[in-house]
Amino acid sequence: MSEKKPLNFQWAINHGIAEEMRRDPTVFLIGEDVGKPGGPFGVTRGLIEEFGPERCVDTPIAEGAIVGLCCGAAAAGLRPVAEIMFMNFITLCVEEFYNQASKMHWMFGGQVKVPMVVRAMTAGGFGAGPHHSSSLESWFASMPGLKVVMPSTPVNAKGLMKAAIRDDNPVLYVEPLSSYKLKTMMPDGDYITPIGKAEVVKEGSDITIVSIGRMLTEAEKAAATLEKEGIKAEVIDLLTVNPLDLETIYQSVKKTNRCVIIHEAKKVMGCGAEIAAALQEDMFDWLDAPVARVAAPFTHIAFQPKLEKHYFPDAEKLVAKVKELIG
Repeated sequence: MSEKKPLNFQWAINHGIAEEMRRDPTVFLIGEDVGKPGGPFGVTRGLIEEFGPERCVDTPIAEGAIVGLCCGAAAAGLRPVAEIMFMNFITLCVEEFYNQASKMHWMFGGQVKVPMVVRAMTAGGFGAGPHHSSSLESWFASMPGLKVVMPSTPVNAKGLMKAAIRDDNPVLYVEPLSSYKLKTMMPDGDYITPIGKAEVVKEGSDITIVSIGRMLTEAEKAAATLEKEGIKAEVIDLLTVNPLDLETIYQSVKKTNRCVIIHEAKKVMGCGAEIAAALQEDMFDWLDAPVARVAAPFTHIAFQPKLEKHYFPDAEKLVAKVKELIG
């Protein structure tokens, strides 16, 4: 019997897709290079050998056509999983994804289900430049009828993928490219990570840190630094951007009375703004300090490594903001 080994983020997604394709013959994979090449970053390696070209469909460079095909296939009873590569490229299929996929169930009075997953990668921290590094999750989180998930670890990357494929609604599955090499031991057996449920990663009593996507790593680093200085931060991994699990955040803020949100998307109109507004409206009497956000500035990301590092939020910036709120 071979020794169990840690699995990285890429293979966790791969295993999640493969398990669902084995479980349900209506699941198929579609996108540029997802078949024989195994995807541009190797996430779909080996799937065409097991499931064949009819269920691992290579396409031309035509994002609108890919997502449009998924809309029709999903409405007809299949469960497509599309890859759009970098998240910036999803702008080429907003018509199909938002104007069609998100609205079909509603427009037809619930008679049509649209169970489809669109995978898109954010390349922040990877030096991929402004055409490949945008975090556009707040665009899609604002669209009724779409669900948006952002995994942070290999465990929930697999669990959220399986949950997204099983969901009867269109789901945008956002993958952080710079997290692909993260490794961890995986749970045994069939499991899912529920969509719409945040996770309290670390309990604390002095301040609530809400992290989104790959910023969980920075939040955990910041919490460890703060703890050495006597500040106990509670860390929440949001996991799902839409629907928001505000109740988990509210329960934490009732305990800590302070909150800061960290995400790699721009601060202006980012997901943190919605959380901050909800806290102000519903939890004002519980707050001992303003709700704060640590996020990217309102500009395009740079290619140059030092400028890119300056652009993104990190543990150091988060620690400084927490001290400002508690000080």
